[in-house]
Amino acid sequence: MAYSSLREFVKALDRAGELKRIKTKVSPDLEITEITDRVSKTGGPALLFENVAGSAMPLLINTYGSDTRMAMALGVAALGDIAADIEGLITLGPPESFLEKVKVLRLLSQLANFPPKTVKRGACQEVVLTGEHVSLDVLPLLKCWPLDADKYITLPQVLTHSLRTGQRNVGTYRLQKLSPTALAMHWQIHHDGAAHHREYQQAGEPMPVAVAIGGDPVMSYIGTAPLPSGIDELLFAGYLRKANVAMVPAKTIDMLVPADADIVIEGYVEPDETCIEGPFGDHTGFYSLPDEYPVCRITAITHRKRPIYQTIIVGKPPMEDGYMGTATARIFLPLIKMQLPELVDMHLPEFGVFHNFAFISIDKRYPFHAKKIMHSLWGLGQLMFSKIIIVVDKDVNVQNVEEVLFYVGSNVDAQRDVTIVEGPVDVLDHAAPRIGAGSKMGIDATTKWASEGYARDWPQEIRMSDEVIALVNERWKAYGF
Repeated sequence: MAYSSLREFVKALDRAGELKRIKTKVSPDLEITEITDRVSKTGGPALLFENVAGSAMPLLINTYGSDTRMAMALGVAALGDIAADIEGLITLGPPESFLEKVKVLRLLSQLANFPPKTVKRGACQEVVLTGEHVSLDVLPLLKCWPLDADKYITLPQVLTHSLRTGQRNVGTYRLQKLSPTALAMHWQIHHDGAAHHREYQQAGEPMPVAVAIGGDPVMSYIGTAPLPSGIDELLFAGYLRKANVAMVPAKTIDMLVPADADIVIEGYVEPDETCIEGPFGDHTGFYSLPDEYPVCRITAITHRKRPIYQTIIVGKPPMEDGYMGTATARIFLPLIKMQLPELVDMHLPEFGVFHNFAFISIDKRYPFHAKKIMHSLWGLGQLMFSKIIIVVDKDVNVQNVEEVLFYVGSNVDAQRDVTIVEGPVDVLDHAAPRIGAGSKMGIDATTKWASEGYARDWPQEIRMSDEVIALVNERWKAYGF
């Protein structure tokens, strides 16, 4: 289902018993983070802070902090429903000779059913602040961790356009408050927002930027989704919510912004203005170090009459963002399988903070197939950041970490089965010798074949016969259990 507002979603959470309202006055400086961290790590509910010091706006956090709430946000009963829908679209069809083309066209045709639509008025502009009235101080921005450089916006929908092609991007990048009218834009070098900024830099032109907050919870998710290049995030949002995303012209920049957002910040990034951004307590569990990033000068802030400020905290897992990552892995697995049909399942464990570990099971068909999969994944979108890829056979449950590690210990000879490569790594990987570049490791934990140079007989794994398993299952209660 599509939610017409974040407030409507809050009501749905309340009805489902998935929300706790906190009326006690709380500070946005560290206190909300400590409360939320404790609740998040114990699998607690979404939190609506109704009395945040220094702001009239309530603050919603831990919104996606369970599989149940993540599914509710995306309008499905279970996260697997979206993957099944996508898989159905890309597996129907034509002769093998042009199967791949038609799979893509079939999926794109479904996305094209829900293009964003332009409207004249939007709830996001019920209140318009411009000129001397512009101030980030109206928002209950959080200082999350003690050594953070300042307060941050951590769950924005950052809208930019390519100067060259006009292609839109919606990305989620942390934004540091520099002053009441300026933000530091943490555009990592590999991301589309940074690519758009480089185009404007080369042309010597200021770059318009819009930052939306809240609205339908689908909108806060799509900025994190690793969509294939060229697919508009708003098309994908429309597909997920099964309704077009309404867009309204911004007040001070030549852009369209989400009409149902709770808050929209408008501004420009000058081609050569930078600042030192950070440190920031990040999802890696460590502080990101200070570095140079562009500055956005704010020209307007618009919002609903009764806005809710939606945000998130990150840090050592488990945390809310882990559930968003799990949803992404499940939703996009069919698209990865479309390119790598031998892939059976994938697990990006939460302790791997999205890029440190990837557990992969494959239907092994030829010698060194596991190594081929490693290199394929290192060349595939944001999976290129995977620092340690472990590949196992198809019957291994990659969702079970202990089972995966059992086969790593059992099947791996370090010299033969470990592959080290160099290439791009996540900018936030502090272990890398250079920012954004370092080494990655692949571990082949599959059964080894003689054709792979294995000179001994591989032992048969201990398994009970199916007949005895069925017999014991049938008689289990008779045994007295």
